Amino acid sequence: MKRIFVFIYDDMADFEITFITHLLGADLSMEIVTISYEDKLIRSKSGVIYKPSKLIKNVLEEDADGLIIPGGWNGEIRPELIELIQNINSKGNLLGAICAGPRFLAKAGVLDSVSYTTSIVNWTETHKKDFMEEDPFPRQNFILDRVIRDSNIITAQGTAFIDFAIEIVDWFGGFDDEEDKNAFTKVIKGI
Repeated sequence: MKRIFVFIYDDMADFEITFITHLLGADLSMEIVTISYEDKLIRSKSGVIYKPSKLIKNVLEEDADGLIIPGGWNGEIRPELIELIQNINSKGNLLGAICAGPRFLAKAGVLDSVSYTTSIVNWTETHKKDFMEEDPFPRQNFILDRVIRDSNIITAQGTAFIDFAIEIVDWFGGFDDEEDKNAFTKVIKGI
């Protein structure tokens, strides 16, 4: 059975990942493993409470077919998350991040050689103050688009959570062909 890690943290924008976790778990029968820094209840931006299945530090040596990171305004980045991102990337497995989530990928250095997008189009004084750092993004690789898929990395704007989910399902071979993917997209988006 394929496994996907989903990083959960306080104030995450959980609406950005509920559709993709549903598709991966229900439609593709993947095991969804929520991971966090600490074994505590996580309160998302919407107020929904989540509980991690495992701690990041305990899954560093485990196999996973990918990692999904939602957006949010909680900028805490610990060394174990950087290590996990780099481990997954070194195996060519999926790294999916949406909205402000690509910041975690940037801090791990995995966006240095791929095209990506993020909702953080410009690194403002507010970002500097709140995250207490200069712009971590390799801006020369930034593309302003709804979703970008480059190699094993899929990034998206926060409002593009449907596009994000579709690209990840496609990454895992969830569509028969491009026609099947397009038909699914039309049904889901109502176009």
